[in-house]
Amino acid sequence: MKTISLLVYEEAVLASVSGVIDLLMATNQFVQQLGRPAPFRLELVSEKGNSIQLAVPAQFLCSRTLDEATDSDLIIVPAFYIEPEAAIAHNKALIDWLADRYAAGTEIASMCVGSFFLAEAGLLTGKTCASHWKSVDEMRQRYPDVHVLTDTVMTDHDRIYTSGGALLSWNLVLYLIEKFCGRDICIGISRLFNIDLDRVSQSYFAVFQGQRQHEDEGILRAQTYIETNFHLPLTVEQIAEQANMSKRNFIRRFKQATQNTPQEYLQRVKVESAKKALEKDTNDIATVMYDVGYNDAKTFRKVFRQVTGLTPQAYRRKYNRTGLAVA
Repeated sequence: MKTISLLVYEEAVLASVSGVIDLLMATNQFVQQLGRPAPFRLELVSEKGNSIQLAVPAQFLCSRTLDEATDSDLIIVPAFYIEPEAAIAHNKALIDWLADRYAAGTEIASMCVGSFFLAEAGLLTGKTCASHWKSVDEMRQRYPDVHVLTDTVMTDHDRIYTSGGALLSWNLVLYLIEKFCGRDICIGISRLFNIDLDRVSQSYFAVFQGQRQHEDEGILRAQTYIETNFHLPLTVEQIAEQANMSKRNFIRRFKQATQNTPQEYLQRVKVESAKKALEKDTNDIATVMYDVGYNDAKTFRKVFRQVTGLTPQAYRRKYNRTGLAVA
């Protein structure tokens, strides 16, 4: 039987706590119905006290404190609602405890932005990790020694597990169920909760908001120019002029500031505009393509799929309420 310690703290996302409880307790029941012993002993652990009131109308009774929980096989860190800097400041003891437990041999899993706690504890240095798509830029800036993957659903590296955003974290729990209990049990639980097992990307959920967490005024001007004129046939030289830089220097500084080349940034702005059009209106794919500045359908489909993981047609079928299917 695996002892799993689920951390509970005031800023924790309710679904990150309750979802883990539901999935693991259902697994115990499922396995016991097959005549086998329950695979998990789940305990709720908090920094102090047994009653933790979350920032939402929900309260949890914890069985042990950090000081008492020293025999965990796996620790699960839920996501949080607030800004990472505030969450880290409020939970320093928890982060230090994670570092100590990992050094003692315990496996640790983070859900969504819970990966910030692992990175702050130094557990992700030199490793790959997943997180919520919205937090990738901030995490890369704050932890340059961590390789944050843009669209990955989950990672498994040297006793550390991380997951993508929000309810994609449940796919990580299913992965852990499969690892500890077998594929047949994992499939049974996925069917019980109607969770897709084949998700390999969170990119089609992502909303591109522009990487502006830097102080390079010239690059910020260039970004604004791109976002205003993306539908025009822009060249890198034209964009560099807006920043008063040579092409070579502009490309270097743009990549340093945004983690994208100017061409990659332009493509992402175009695709984001196309996504919004596909979600809202019924124009044919060709019209959407032309409106965002592409003239070649093959190139448009290729770039759109590289960014979102879906073709334009598949994206429309998935997110347009009209249900328009385009061949």
